[in-house]
Amino acid sequence: MQVIVKVIDRLSAAGELNRFAVSREQRHCLQFTHSPPGDRRGRSGHTGIGYSDNHNSNSRKDPLMTPLRQRFIEDMQLRGLAPTTQRSYIHYVAEYAKFYNTSPEHLDLEALRQYELYLLHERKLSAESINTFISAVQFLYLVSLEMPWGKACFPRLRRPEKLPVVLSPQEVEQFFRQVPSLKYRAALMTCYGAGLRISEAVALKVSDVDSSRMLLRIQEGKGRKDRYAMLSPRLLAVLRCYWRAARPKDYLFPSWRDGHHLSPGSLAHACRDAARESGIGKRITAHTLRHSFATHLLENGTDVRVIQALLGHCRIDTTARYTQVSMQVVAGTASPLDQLARPARPVPRPK
Repeated sequence: MQVIVKVIDRLSAAGELNRFAVSREQRHCLQFTHSPPGDRRGRSGHTGIGYSDNHNSNSRKDPLMTPLRQRFIEDMQLRGLAPTTQRSYIHYVAEYAKFYNTSPEHLDLEALRQYELYLLHERKLSAESINTFISAVQFLYLVSLEMPWGKACFPRLRRPEKLPVVLSPQEVEQFFRQVPSLKYRAALMTCYGAGLRISEAVALKVSDVDSSRMLLRIQEGKGRKDRYAMLSPRLLAVLRCYWRAARPKDYLFPSWRDGHHLSPGSLAHACRDAARESGIGKRITAHTLRHSFATHLLENGTDVRVIQALLGHCRIDTTARYTQVSMQVVAGTASPLDQLARPARPVPRPK
């Protein structure tokens, strides 16, 4: 924690928070375009999962939904899936239907297997992306279509266990210097200073900052769970400096649209620009700041279970992986080889 406070302290004391700008977020529209049973990968007509081909994505009117798509969306809403998860599932099921030019209700497990191989070998998607597709079609077939299949019918790829990228305190300081906007810098500093996910940082409200208790209230974080995060004195000073310049009313980091908060995509774009300008030879995202927060706390002697609570992890083994990237923990651990008794030197024989 002392390392994190020192980094933010140096930046605020040097007058780095000096500009304020608001970027407009891009709006994207997801839709399905499928056809009735026919030739593979065709694009004409209409099927049971999506919109017809003559659907105009720019129209503000609600397009005509097919019963299967409507039920698919309603089932996801009834089970409380996050909006981002719903959009992802709709996207993957739409691509699956377009590939075969038919509604998914007409496809069998062999078609699913062949499409998964196509994603792996031809599209060369990552294991995470393919597993998300599997989750989407599994939900569609087992929940919406109520097919008598088991979960074993939906094979998943084994994900490689990669260690997170971590910045040193000096690199964190160098990165923040390249964020020109006061708004984006305050948001990214919140990701690092409190260990928040990017979706949690942009959704903060002014009322969530509890300066009397030095806490940040996270409402409906990952898994729609509430928790409290730490609010260091230096982060509080940064947020107060930002508030005096921007005067946000509801959301701490508002969007240009009234009643909306800053989009995660907009903040991620600002993070990529700053990472490129910093010249640091590492892939830096907003989640990298969260990884660095946890690693720096661990190197500072904070108990791993405290870090688990601050990060909002359900499982301790998720937090324990930071011990693998902490240089002080790895280098400071004594090898059992050093505990062995040194062998006595052989006495030279007289000539």
